Amino acid sequence: MKLKCLIVDDEPIARKGLEEYVNEISFLQLTHSCESAMKAAAFLKTETIDLILLDIQMPNVSGIEFLRALENPPLVIFTTAHSDYALEGYSLDVIDYLLKPISFDRFLKAVQKAQDYYLLKEQAKENTSSDYFFIKVNHQFEKVNYNEVLYLEAMQNYCIVHTSTRKLITYHTLSGLEKQLPSTQFLKVHKSFIVAIEKITALDSNELKIGAATIPISRSLKDEVMGKVMGNKLFKR
Repeated sequence: MKLKCLIVDDEPIARKGLEEYVNEISFLQLTHSCESAMKAAAFLKTETIDLILLDIQMPNVSGIEFLRALENPPLVIFTTAHSDYALEGYSLDVIDYLLKPISFDRFLKAVQKAQDYYLLKEQAKENTSSDYFFIKVNHQFEKVNYNEVLYLEAMQNYCIVHTSTRKLITYHTLSGLEKQLPSTQFLKVHKSFIVAIEKITALDSNELKIGAATIPISRSLKDEVMGKVMGNKLFKR
């Protein structure tokens, strides 16, 4: 299956270069290429896209403003000449952040990451009753049983999946993985941590324990965490 791509960049030379790269990769399909966020927004009203290759600094509406305005954005890779927006880009759950001039090797790595994420998302839709999932670690897909996961930890633009026997490093954002994990089994307790509810052994309003690990609880999430973890199971005097 090919990922349908939209290129959005105000520079004709940059668009042409990206178009050539997309056409070289077998799992990508160039659907449209346009020079402004406004034209991209109009195109998305009638077409469904899997991946946007999005410039940031454009006239009138920036790539960041455009992305924030999308209700259900597809996968996004930023393509920009400016490194200043990298942190903000990752906070918007972009797949990758490419600095111009973009080499083909670096482009290929980014779109392979997008393909991996897309396949995992589709797998999650098809296997909602499954008791395991696959995640890409290095150059292979690792099978992980839900019941062996202790917690997930965000580290910049990748995550560590901590299990009872392994630490799996994967290039996915924490919020992206959160969307695919069963909400009945997993809970986000901090901007950098998702935990397996059944693995929690102790908690208070500031932190919780899973085995030997101590994990912080965000102030903004503590009421939700306490309620979901303990519910009506707290013995009262």
